Amino acid sequence: MRVMACLSYVPDTAARPRIAPDGRQIDRTGIKFIMNPYDEYALEEALRVRERFGGEVLAVCVGPEAATEILRTALALGVDRALLVRDDWTLDSFGVATALAHVARQYQPELILMGRQSIDFDSFQMASAVGELLGYPSVSVVSRLTIAEDGSVEVDRDIEGGKEVVQTRLPCVISVQKGINEPRYPKLPDIIKAKAKPIESIEPPLVEPLSDIVSMELPQRHRAGKILGSSDAELDELIRLLHEEAKVI
Repeated sequence: MRVMACLSYVPDTAARPRIAPDGRQIDRTGIKFIMNPYDEYALEEALRVRERFGGEVLAVCVGPEAATEILRTALALGVDRALLVRDDWTLDSFGVATALAHVARQYQPELILMGRQSIDFDSFQMASAVGELLGYPSVSVVSRLTIAEDGSVEVDRDIEGGKEVVQTRLPCVISVQKGINEPRYPKLPDIIKAKAKPIESIEPPLVEPLSDIVSMELPQRHRAGKILGSSDAELDELIRLLHEEAKVI
């Protein structure tokens, strides 16, 4: 079975973001980037599907040249091929989905896996967008994936307050949730071998963006709370603060 694992190159969760001078993107200077944590589960699931059914796994990332770092990690973990679709942060979600669909048309995978979301923009759009572009069914936020020999697929997906069981067929696009598996770690010999393995690269297809970031700003810091007593004077002060500072009365 051919499986395509889609990986995102995102800022480390410990990084402190800053807004770039143009006010429309983050300042990436000095920020460490990592594999999107949710995509680690997608990659692990891709490897497990290959272990059961045979075939090969292609890891794909749409991103800058530096994103080859996470593709090397994927190679160390055992994927058969790695592909970078070169993009220096210019594509919107539709552009990324178009690039992934373009790769899928060339590679013809039976299964496309990705994390439920990327932790930088949290759009939750990618699985459904790629599925729509390819004409494949897509299921998101999957916590269990079962594939039968006849190509039928059954998944559990998390919904608010419960679980939903969905059935579909290959080929399909699945976005996975944390907890679907326990991602493996690369071994040192495999990390060393991965440094010598080739990483393919292509340019993304030209497509007009459907959305544009107009501005970006960091959330406002909330001031620390104030503790007041219960005297009449302090109650008067509380009313003043609620009216003049909090502006709730």
